[in-house]
Parts: sequence; structure tokens; C-alpha cells
Amino acid sequence: MAIEFVAKFLPDRLFRAMLLVMVLGWSAAPVHAHPTPFSYLDLRLSQGQLEGELVVHVIDLAHDLNVEPAAKLLAPALAESKRDAILSLLRSRLLLTGDGQSLDPELLRVEPLLEREAIALHLRFHTSAAPGLLRIQCALFPYDPQHQTFLNVYEEGMLTHQEILDKGHATFDYFTGGRQGVLAVVKKFLLLGAYHIFIGPDHILFIVGLLLMGGKLTRLLTIVTAFTIAHSITLSLAALNVLNPPARLIEPAIALSIVYVGIDNLMVGKSGWDVRPWIAFFFGLVHGFGFAGVLREFGLPRQALGWSLFSFNFGVEIGQVCIVAVVASMLAALRSRNKALAQRVAVAGSVIVILAGSYWFIQRVFF
Repeated sequence: MAIEFVAKFLPDRLFRAMLLVMVLGWSAAPVHAHPTPFSYLDLRLSQGQLEGELVVHVIDLAHDLNVEPAAKLLAPALAESKRDAILSLLRSRLLLTGDGQSLDPELLRVEPLLEREAIALHLRFHTSAAPGLLRIQCALFPYDPQHQTFLNVYEEGMLTHQEILDKGHATFDYFTGGRQGVLAVVKKFLLLGAYHIFIGPDHILFIVGLLLMGGKLTRLLTIVTAFTIAHSITLSLAALNVLNPPARLIEPAIALSIVYVGIDNLMVGKSGWDVRPWIAFFFGLVHGFGFAGVLREFGLPRQALGWSLFSFNFGVEIGQVCIVAVVASMLAALRSRNKALAQRVAVAGSVIVILAGSYWFIQRVFF
């Protein structure tokens, strides 16, 4: 009746066009709407045991199990009959490791949730001992790029962490409470700090620039330690979100610090040895914000924030001491054999420092 009524008041050509659009729209509509492209994963650590509950929408699970219509999975008998197929999907898409050891899931129960149009999967993960580092890799339904999994982690009944896992963020590291978790934090962030120094050419070049003019090893270590204290301060401020300047300002400033050190070397250390630790301290404040960017990529465990910051900074100091020991020893050996050649190396090295710093500055500002 409604269509006949509209047809009386519209030109025949326009009416046919509208009818065609309506038909095409209806034919293109999906048979099943997908109201909630989400899953919910609760992991519970208690007395060294790890259990979980995964709630998935029936449309997602039915899609990957080739069950039509999806509502059929809400029947307890059919859901239970798919236990092996469901477990096979989980073993390839929900991967948990404890301290590097794979944790095999056991599917305890398949529970249809009629009011939520979902299936609850009750799981147990077999662990030999309470892990310090729990790594969760979750990519449950690849067919839907918008799918997200809301993760809750509980320890001894207390909610300790929440995370959202999706296509762009499918892996999360959780450090458990207690001694094992602290040891895992220290191990990871200590190595991360040392590794970042060795793969950071701008930080290495800044340190090398400070060493080129020579000096006693204790004085050189004082300069580098001043640098470490300074970057520890700003790294902590940035990690705690107290002070967090944008990378577009910090990265060019790091490049300018390298240029400054090279120029000061060519001026034959006009700033003087007594001032150089303060120069290192000032620019260390800038470099600390750069280090903070690395930590943001890996994520700081809130339950062990102090240990992670301390370990990362200590790792950076270890890397710096290694660089100082190698470079300072080589320069000292060269200086003892041929002072003139050592001076030429210092000048050439300072020019390289200036050129590299200038290149990074132009690249970071204009490109």
C-alpha cells in the first residue's frame, strides 16, 4: 500500500529509479548483522595456576566453524559437539607463553550465553610454575579486521591490568607480581637499555664526540655519568607523563646536541673540562626524552614501573660504559704512539660528528 501511495504522486521514471535503489539496497544487506565485533578474555592467575574465560560472539565463531545460521551454535548440544574444532582454532589464534615456554590450553567447558548471543569458553593453561612474564598473542577472527579483544588480567582475585588487542596490537607482555615478575622486568629492560644504545647511532655519536678530545678515563666516565643522570631524570618524567614534549622538537634537538659537541671539539675544547660534564648533563636531558619514545613502544608495566625504569637506565649506562672503554682505549693508545696523528683523527672525527648531526637535523626538520 505504501508503494502504491508513493507511485501516485511521483513521475513514473523517478518512481522506477527509487524502486531499483531500494531493491539493490535490500539485496546488498547482510543476512546477519554483526552488532558487536568484540571478544572478551579474562585471565586469572592464582596459586601458580592460570585459567581463563573467553567470550566470543556467536556470529564470529559460527563464521569460522562454517555453521549456518549462526544461532544454531547457541544450542548446547551443537556447541559441545564443536569442542575439538573450537580448541583447534584457539591453539592457532590465542597463544600464551610463560617465561618463553608455550602454555597449552585445555577447553574445560563450552557455555552458550543466550541473552548475549555469545559463547563462553572456559580454559585452563598448563604451567609448571607461576610465570614472571606472560606473553599473550591474540588474533581471534582474522576475517574481520575491525575485531577487538578486551583483555582483563587478575592476580589472586584482583584486577591488575586491562588491555585492548586488535589487528595492529596483537601481542601484549604482562609481568606478574612477586619476585618472578620483578626478575623478568629487570631482565627485559636491562637488555633493552643496552640494546638501544648500541643501535642508536645518534646517541653513540654524541658519546664519541665527547671522547674525541681525550682525557683521563675517570674524567671521561664522569662526563658520561652526568649524561646518564640527566637522561634518567627526563626519561622518568616522560614515562610518568609529567613532562612529555613532542618528538618533532626532541629529535632535531638531539641532532643539534651532536653538532654542538663537534664544533666545541674543533674549538679545542673552549668550554673546558670543568664545563663538559655540565654540557653532557644539559644535552642528556634532551636525549632522555628520546629514550622515552622507545619505552612507549614497548610499554611500561604499571605494577613494576620503578624496576623497569631503573633497569632500562642501568642498561643504557652499561652500553655507554662499553663504548667509553673501547673508544677511549683506542684513542689513548693512538695518542701514546703518535700525538700528531691522534690530533688529526680527533679533528676529522669532529668534522664527521658535525656533518652527521647536521644531516639528522635537516632530515628530522624538513623530511
